[in-house]
Amino acid sequence: MAQQAYLTETDDDGSGPERPENRFRRLVDRLFGGWRGDRRIWRRGVVPAVLAALLALVMLLHSHIPNRVGNLGSLTETFLPWLGLFVPVLLVVALARKSATALLALVLPVAVWLNLFGGLLIDRTGGGGDLTVATHNVNADNPDPTGTAREVAASGADVLALEELKASAVPVYERALASTYKYHAVEGTVGVWSKYPLSAVRPVNIRLGWTRAMRATVATPEGAIAVYVAHMPSVRVKMNAGFTAQQRDQSASALGAAIAHERLPRVVLLGDLNGTMNDRSLGSVTSQMRSTQGAAGSGFGFSWPASFPMARIDQIMVRGVEPVSSWTLPRTGSDHLPIAARVKVTTSATGS
Repeated sequence: MAQQAYLTETDDDGSGPERPENRFRRLVDRLFGGWRGDRRIWRRGVVPAVLAALLALVMLLHSHIPNRVGNLGSLTETFLPWLGLFVPVLLVVALARKSATALLALVLPVAVWLNLFGGLLIDRTGGGGDLTVATHNVNADNPDPTGTAREVAASGADVLALEELKASAVPVYERALASTYKYHAVEGTVGVWSKYPLSAVRPVNIRLGWTRAMRATVATPEGAIAVYVAHMPSVRVKMNAGFTAQQRDQSASALGAAIAHERLPRVVLLGDLNGTMNDRSLGSVTSQMRSTQGAAGSGFGFSWPASFPMARIDQIMVRGVEPVSSWTLPRTGSDHLPIAARVKVTTSATGS
Protein backbone atom coordinates (compact mmCIF):
# COMPACT_ATOMS: atom_id res chain seq x y z
CA MET A 1 0.00 0.00 0.00
CA ALA A 2 2.88 2.39 0.82
CA GLN A 3 4.47 1.78 -2.56
CA GLN A 4 1.12 2.36 -4.31
CA ALA A 5 0.59 5.62 -2.43
CA TYR A 6 4.05 6.84 -3.48
CA LEU A 7 3.38 6.12 -7.14
CA THR A 8 0.06 7.92 -6.99
CA GLU A 9 1.67 10.94 -5.35
CA THR A 10 4.45 11.26 -7.94
CA ASP A 11 1.90 11.16 -10.74
CA ASP A 12 -0.18 13.90 -9.12
CA ASP A 13 2.36 16.42 -7.89
CA GLY A 14 5.11 15.87 -10.50
CA SER A 15 7.85 15.07 -7.91
CA GLY A 16 8.93 12.07 -10.04
CA PRO A 17 10.19 12.04 -13.63
CA GLU A 18 7.62 13.35 -16.09
CA ARG A 19 6.35 10.83 -18.58
CA PRO A 20 6.76 11.59 -22.33
CA GLU A 21 3.01 11.39 -22.86
CA ASN A 22 2.48 14.03 -20.19
CA ARG A 23 4.98 16.37 -21.86
CA PHE A 24 3.23 15.87 -25.20
CA ARG A 25 -0.17 16.53 -23.61
CA ARG A 26 1.17 19.73 -22.09
CA LEU A 27 2.50 20.91 -25.46
CA VAL A 28 -0.84 20.20 -27.13
CA ASP A 29 -2.63 22.12 -24.38
CA ARG A 30 -0.36 25.11 -24.91
CA LEU A 31 -0.95 25.12 -28.65
CA PHE A 32 -4.61 24.23 -28.80
CA GLY A 33 -5.97 24.69 -25.27
CA GLY A 34 -7.56 28.01 -26.16
CA TRP A 35 -9.36 26.46 -29.11
CA ARG A 36 -11.75 24.39 -27.01
CA GLY A 37 -15.25 25.69 -27.15
CA ASP A 38 -14.33 28.23 -29.85
CA ARG A 39 -16.93 27.79 -32.56
CA ARG A 40 -15.07 30.10 -34.96
CA ILE A 41 -12.06 27.81 -35.50
CA TRP A 42 -13.70 26.49 -38.67
CA ARG A 43 -14.69 29.94 -39.94
CA ARG A 44 -11.36 31.69 -39.43
CA GLY A 45 -8.36 31.34 -41.74
CA VAL A 46 -10.18 30.99 -45.05
CA VAL A 47 -7.43 32.93 -46.89
CA PRO A 48 -4.50 30.73 -45.69
CA ALA A 49 -6.63 27.66 -46.43
CA VAL A 50 -7.17 28.86 -50.01
CA LEU A 51 -3.44 29.63 -50.34
CA ALA A 52 -2.61 26.11 -49.16
CA ALA A 53 -4.96 24.64 -51.77
CA LEU A 54 -3.42 26.83 -54.49
CA LEU A 55 0.08 25.78 -53.42
CA ALA A 56 -0.93 22.13 -53.74
CA LEU A 57 -2.40 22.77 -57.19
CA VAL A 58 0.75 24.54 -58.43
CA MET A 59 2.94 21.62 -57.34
CA LEU A 60 0.50 18.99 -58.61
CA LEU A 61 -0.19 20.65 -61.99
CA HIS A 62 3.21 22.27 -62.58
CA SER A 63 3.49 20.64 -66.01
CA HIS A 64 0.37 22.56 -67.11
CA ILE A 65 1.75 26.00 -66.24
CA PRO A 66 2.28 27.59 -69.68
CA ASN A 67 5.70 28.57 -70.95
CA ARG A 68 4.33 31.10 -73.41
CA VAL A 69 4.77 33.97 -70.98
CA GLY A 70 8.37 34.24 -69.76
CA ASN A 71 8.82 30.45 -69.60
CA LEU A 72 6.98 30.58 -66.29
CA GLY A 73 6.44 26.82 -66.31
CA SER A 74 10.14 26.02 -66.58
CA LEU A 75 10.99 28.61 -63.94
CA THR A 76 8.51 27.00 -61.53
CA GLU A 77 9.86 23.52 -62.26
CA THR A 78 13.46 24.61 -61.72
CA PHE A 79 12.77 25.60 -58.13
CA LEU A 80 9.79 23.29 -57.53
CA PRO A 81 11.16 21.60 -54.36
CA TRP A 82 11.51 24.99 -52.67
CA LEU A 83 7.75 25.59 -52.84
CA GLY A 84 7.56 23.32 -49.81
CA LEU A 85 8.98 26.18 -47.73
CA PHE A 86 5.59 27.88 -47.91
CA VAL A 87 4.11 25.07 -45.79
CA PRO A 88 5.74 26.10 -42.46
CA VAL A 89 4.81 29.73 -43.19
CA LEU A 90 1.17 28.78 -43.66
CA LEU A 91 1.38 26.58 -40.57
CA VAL A 92 2.45 29.54 -38.44
CA VAL A 93 -0.38 31.63 -39.90
CA ALA A 94 -2.90 28.85 -39.18
CA LEU A 95 -1.75 28.56 -35.57
CA ALA A 96 -1.74 32.31 -35.09
CA ARG A 97 -5.26 32.58 -36.49
CA LYS A 98 -6.40 29.54 -34.49
CA SER A 99 -7.92 28.14 -37.66
CA ALA A 100 -8.75 24.46 -37.92
CA THR A 101 -9.71 25.00 -41.57
CA ALA A 102 -6.26 26.32 -42.47
CA LEU A 103 -4.56 23.49 -40.59
CA LEU A 104 -6.63 20.87 -42.37
CA ALA A 105 -5.95 22.48 -45.75
CA LEU A 106 -2.20 22.12 -45.17
CA VAL A 107 -2.57 18.37 -45.58
CA LEU A 108 -2.94 18.96 -49.34
CA PRO A 109 0.42 20.63 -50.12
CA VAL A 110 2.24 18.35 -47.68
CA ALA A 111 0.83 15.25 -49.39
CA VAL A 112 1.68 16.56 -52.88
CA TRP A 113 5.22 17.58 -51.90
CA LEU A 114 5.91 14.21 -50.30
CA ASN A 115 4.54 12.46 -53.38
CA LEU A 116 6.89 14.48 -55.62
CA PHE A 117 10.02 14.60 -53.49
CA GLY A 118 9.57 12.31 -50.51
CA GLY A 119 11.59 9.61 -52.23
CA LEU A 120 14.60 11.93 -52.39
CA LEU A 121 14.68 12.06 -48.60
CA ILE A 122 15.55 8.36 -48.54
CA ASP A 123 19.17 7.31 -48.91
CA ARG A 124 19.20 5.09 -51.99
CA THR A 125 22.98 4.80 -52.35
CA GLY A 126 24.33 1.30 -52.71
CA GLY A 127 27.66 -0.46 -52.90
CA GLY A 128 29.53 -2.07 -55.72
CA GLY A 129 29.62 -0.80 -59.27
CA ASP A 130 32.52 -0.90 -61.69
CA LEU A 131 32.82 2.63 -63.07
CA THR A 132 32.96 6.03 -61.38
CA VAL A 133 32.12 9.13 -63.43
CA ALA A 134 32.21 12.80 -62.49
CA THR A 135 31.41 16.14 -64.09
CA HIS A 136 32.20 19.73 -63.22
CA ASN A 137 31.51 23.13 -64.72
CA VAL A 138 34.88 24.60 -63.80
CA ASN A 139 33.87 28.24 -64.56
CA ALA A 140 35.83 30.14 -67.20
CA ASP A 141 36.88 32.68 -64.56
CA ASN A 142 38.08 30.07 -62.06
CA PRO A 143 40.99 31.65 -60.14
CA ASP A 144 42.60 28.28 -59.37
CA PRO A 145 42.24 25.80 -62.26
CA THR A 146 45.15 23.67 -61.04
CA GLY A 147 43.60 23.25 -57.59
CA THR A 148 40.19 22.57 -59.10
CA ALA A 149 41.63 19.86 -61.36
CA ARG A 150 43.36 18.15 -58.47
CA GLU A 151 40.26 18.26 -56.29
CA VAL A 152 37.98 16.63 -58.87
CA ALA A 153 40.65 14.06 -59.76
CA ALA A 154 40.79 13.13 -56.06
CA SER A 155 37.18 11.92 -56.37
CA GLY A 156 38.52 8.71 -57.88
CA ALA A 157 36.53 9.15 -61.09
CA ASP A 158 37.50 6.84 -63.94
CA VAL A 159 35.91 9.24 -66.42
CA LEU A 160 35.83 12.98 -65.77
CA ALA A 161 34.00 15.62 -67.81
CA LEU A 162 34.78 19.33 -67.58
CA GLU A 163 32.70 22.16 -68.96
CA GLU A 164 33.29 25.88 -69.54
CA LEU A 165 36.93 25.34 -70.42
CA LYS A 166 38.61 28.58 -71.45
CA ALA A 167 41.13 28.00 -74.25
CA SER A 168 43.98 29.52 -72.26
CA ALA A 169 43.17 27.27 -69.27
CA VAL A 170 43.04 23.97 -71.19
CA PRO A 171 46.84 23.39 -70.94
CA VAL A 172 46.63 24.00 -67.20
CA TYR A 173 43.99 21.30 -66.78
CA GLU A 174 45.91 18.96 -69.07
CA ARG A 175 49.06 19.25 -66.96
CA ALA A 176 47.22 18.93 -63.66
CA LEU A 177 45.29 15.83 -64.76
CA ALA A 178 48.04 14.10 -66.75
CA SER A 179 49.23 11.91 -63.88
CA THR A 180 45.71 10.57 -63.20
CA TYR A 181 44.26 10.26 -66.68
CA LYS A 182 46.19 8.75 -69.57
CA TYR A 183 43.59 9.69 -72.19
CA HIS A 184 41.74 12.91 -72.81
CA ALA A 185 39.99 14.90 -75.54
CA VAL A 186 38.75 18.48 -75.73
CA GLU A 187 36.18 19.84 -78.15
CA GLY A 188 35.49 23.56 -77.92
CA THR A 189 34.73 24.41 -74.29
CA VAL A 190 34.09 20.84 -73.06
CA GLY A 191 36.43 17.94 -72.47
CA VAL A 192 36.65 14.39 -71.18
CA TRP A 193 39.51 12.78 -69.24
CA SER A 194 39.62 9.00 -68.92
CA LYS A 195 41.68 6.20 -67.42
CA TYR A 196 40.56 4.05 -70.35
CA PRO A 197 41.16 4.52 -74.08
CA LEU A 198 39.01 6.96 -76.03
CA SER A 199 37.88 6.63 -79.62
CA ALA A 200 35.26 8.01 -82.01
CA VAL A 201 35.65 11.46 -80.48
CA ARG A 202 33.62 14.15 -82.20
CA PRO A 203 31.77 17.38 -81.46
CA VAL A 204 27.99 17.29 -81.14
CA ASN A 205 26.05 20.05 -82.86
CA ILE A 206 23.62 21.60 -80.38
CA ARG A 207 22.74 24.55 -82.63
CA LEU A 208 24.91 27.21 -81.04
CA GLY A 209 27.40 28.04 -83.74
CA TRP A 210 30.31 26.97 -81.52
CA THR A 211 31.15 23.71 -79.77
CA ARG A 212 29.78 23.08 -76.28
CA ALA A 213 29.02 19.36 -76.56
CA MET A 214 30.98 16.27 -77.55
CA ARG A 215 30.80 12.51 -77.76
CA ALA A 216 33.45 9.81 -77.18
CA THR A 217 33.58 6.05 -76.86
CA VAL A 218 35.25 4.90 -73.63
CA ALA A 219 36.68 1.37 -73.73
CA THR A 220 36.08 0.25 -70.13
CA PRO A 221 37.12 -3.27 -69.03
CA GLU A 222 33.40 -4.18 -68.97
CA GLY A 223 32.71 -2.92 -72.49
CA ALA A 224 32.41 0.22 -74.58
CA ILE A 225 30.34 3.15 -73.36
CA ALA A 226 29.25 6.22 -75.29
CA VAL A 227 30.01 9.27 -73.16
CA TYR A 228 28.37 12.59 -74.00
CA VAL A 229 29.59 15.83 -72.43
CA ALA A 230 27.38 18.89 -72.78
CA HIS A 231 27.08 22.44 -71.56
CA MET A 232 23.68 23.87 -72.38
CA PRO A 233 23.30 27.64 -72.93
CA SER A 234 22.71 29.68 -69.81
CA VAL A 235 19.27 30.80 -68.75
CA ARG A 236 18.40 34.14 -67.17
CA VAL A 237 15.58 35.53 -65.08
CA LYS A 238 14.76 39.01 -66.39
CA MET A 239 12.14 41.42 -65.12
CA ASN A 240 11.00 42.30 -68.65
CA ALA A 241 11.31 38.86 -70.23
CA GLY A 242 10.86 36.31 -67.46
CA PHE A 243 12.81 33.06 -67.65
CA THR A 244 14.73 33.40 -70.93
CA ALA A 245 15.62 29.87 -72.00
CA GLN A 246 14.78 29.59 -75.72
CA GLN A 247 18.36 28.91 -76.80
CA ARG A 248 18.83 26.35 -74.01
CA ASP A 249 15.65 24.59 -75.06
CA GLN A 250 16.72 24.38 -78.72
CA SER A 251 20.10 22.97 -77.71
CA ALA A 252 18.44 20.42 -75.43
CA SER A 253 16.31 19.20 -78.33
CA ALA A 254 19.40 18.81 -80.51
CA LEU A 255 21.24 16.91 -77.77
CA GLY A 256 18.25 14.65 -77.22
CA ALA A 257 18.15 13.83 -80.93
CA ALA A 258 21.87 12.98 -80.97
CA ILE A 259 21.50 10.64 -77.99
CA ALA A 260 18.42 9.03 -79.52
CA HIS A 261 20.51 8.09 -82.58
CA GLU A 262 23.38 6.68 -80.51
CA ARG A 263 24.20 3.13 -81.63
CA LEU A 264 25.96 1.92 -78.49
CA PRO A 265 23.55 0.46 -75.92
CA ARG A 266 25.44 1.96 -72.96
CA VAL A 267 25.28 5.75 -72.74
CA VAL A 268 26.40 8.21 -70.05
CA LEU A 269 25.61 11.93 -70.24
CA LEU A 270 27.73 14.28 -68.14
CA GLY A 271 27.38 18.01 -68.01
CA ASP A 272 25.83 21.29 -67.05
CA LEU A 273 22.35 21.25 -68.59
CA ASN A 274 21.24 24.52 -66.99
CA GLY A 275 18.02 22.83 -65.98
CA THR A 276 16.64 20.31 -63.52
CA MET A 277 15.09 16.91 -64.13
CA ASN A 278 11.68 18.51 -63.51
CA ASP A 279 12.11 21.04 -66.32
CA ARG A 280 9.87 19.97 -69.19
CA SER A 281 12.12 21.78 -71.68
CA LEU A 282 14.77 19.10 -71.14
CA GLY A 283 12.25 16.37 -71.85
CA SER A 284 13.94 15.30 -75.08
CA VAL A 285 16.91 14.24 -72.94
CA THR A 286 15.34 13.27 -69.61
CA SER A 287 12.66 11.12 -71.24
CA GLN A 288 15.23 8.63 -72.53
CA MET A 289 17.75 8.61 -69.66
CA ARG A 290 17.83 8.08 -65.89
CA SER A 291 19.24 10.51 -63.37
CA THR A 292 21.82 8.84 -61.14
CA GLN A 293 20.81 11.17 -58.31
CA GLY A 294 17.14 10.27 -58.63
CA ALA A 295 17.88 6.55 -58.87
CA ALA A 296 20.76 6.10 -56.43
CA GLY A 297 21.44 9.34 -54.57
CA SER A 298 20.76 10.76 -51.15
CA GLY A 299 18.89 14.04 -50.96
CA PHE A 300 18.39 16.55 -53.74
CA GLY A 301 22.04 16.82 -54.76
CA PHE A 302 21.81 20.54 -55.50
CA SER A 303 24.87 21.78 -57.40
CA TRP A 304 24.32 25.49 -58.10
CA PRO A 305 25.19 28.08 -56.96
CA ALA A 306 28.12 26.63 -55.02
CA SER A 307 27.84 29.26 -52.28
CA PHE A 308 24.24 28.22 -51.50
CA PRO A 309 23.06 25.37 -53.76
CA MET A 310 19.41 25.75 -54.74
CA ALA A 311 19.05 23.59 -57.85
CA ARG A 312 20.65 20.57 -59.49
CA ILE A 313 21.40 21.89 -62.96
CA ASP A 314 24.51 19.71 -63.34
CA GLN A 315 23.49 16.22 -64.30
CA ILE A 316 24.73 12.67 -64.67
CA MET A 317 22.27 10.59 -66.67
CA VAL A 318 22.57 7.04 -67.95
CA ARG A 319 21.00 4.58 -70.33
CA GLY A 320 21.92 0.92 -70.41
CA VAL A 321 23.97 1.03 -67.21
CA GLU A 322 22.75 0.74 -63.62
CA PRO A 323 23.26 3.63 -61.17
CA VAL A 324 24.65 2.46 -57.83
CA SER A 325 25.36 5.71 -55.99
CA SER A 326 25.43 9.44 -56.69
CA TRP A 327 26.79 12.37 -54.70
CA THR A 328 28.09 15.95 -54.80
CA LEU A 329 31.77 16.71 -54.32
CA PRO A 330 33.36 19.46 -52.20
CA ARG A 331 33.39 23.01 -53.46
CA THR A 332 36.20 24.17 -55.74
CA GLY A 333 37.03 27.56 -57.22
CA SER A 334 33.95 27.33 -59.46
CA ASP A 335 30.44 28.64 -58.94
CA HIS A 336 29.17 25.07 -59.45
CA LEU A 337 29.69 22.02 -57.26
CA PRO A 338 31.20 18.98 -58.98
CA ILE A 339 29.07 15.82 -58.92
CA ALA A 340 29.94 12.14 -59.22
CA ALA A 341 28.26 8.77 -59.60
CA ARG A 342 29.14 5.09 -59.42
CA VAL A 343 27.49 2.82 -61.99
CA LYS A 344 27.39 -0.89 -62.74
CA VAL A 345 28.22 -1.72 -66.34
CA THR A 346 28.44 -5.51 -66.22
CA THR A 347 24.75 -6.14 -65.53
CA SER A 348 23.46 -3.68 -68.12
CA ALA A 349 22.96 -3.84 -71.87
CA THR A 350 25.20 -6.20 -73.77
CA GLY A 351 27.23 -5.45 -76.80
CA SER A 352 30.01 -3.01 -77.53
